[in-house]
Amino acid sequence: MTNATKVLHQVAAHCLHYPDVELYRRITLLRDCLAEIPPKLADGITPLLDHLSATSEVDAARHYVDVFDTKPGRCLYMTWYTDGDTRRRGSSLASLKGIYRQHGFRPAAGELPDYLPILLEFAAQTGQPGQHLLARFRRGLELLHTNLSTMDTSYTAVVGAVIATVPQVPDALAAESQRTVEQVGLEPVLLGYPTILEPTR
Repeated sequence: MTNATKVLHQVAAHCLHYPDVELYRRITLLRDCLAEIPPKLADGITPLLDHLSATSEVDAARHYVDVFDTKPGRCLYMTWYTDGDTRRRGSSLASLKGIYRQHGFRPAAGELPDYLPILLEFAAQTGQPGQHLLARFRRGLELLHTNLSTMDTSYTAVVGAVIATVPQVPDALAAESQRTVEQVGLEPVLLGYPTILEPTR
């Protein structure tokens, strides 16, 4: 994985997170980081940064919720595309946590490990292990991108830029637009950010 790809993944991780005060404070830094990314990929990020710069935090938050939180087919939780709300999803989430632990990477308390910004930050921090993990969710990313394309939102281009850096692999997980729902006792989780990279021993 090139350094430019790592930078893109880190920038995209911030851009796809809820637009809070911390994100607004980082807009200038994120723009500066785009200089390290090939223009073709940076062009997928710039429109969102322009949108944030020209939009109040309240309106940006409202748009974010409308895009990602109103329909499951546009959510940022990648195991939804592969497992739906089933018992199998719990196993997939546990597997992700195990992979993170192997690399000394621990999401902050309250975060689900399949949250796309977390996967992107993991890829930015670890390189090839994170890249392969993103590749396994490539079909889910493609489905998310397709569903976002039906809306007027600059988030579509951000996801498109991410997909452009993710290789196709034989063990990519299947993704479907309609997923089975089971009542499995999973409580809603309010997510925080950023994740924590634990020191290796």
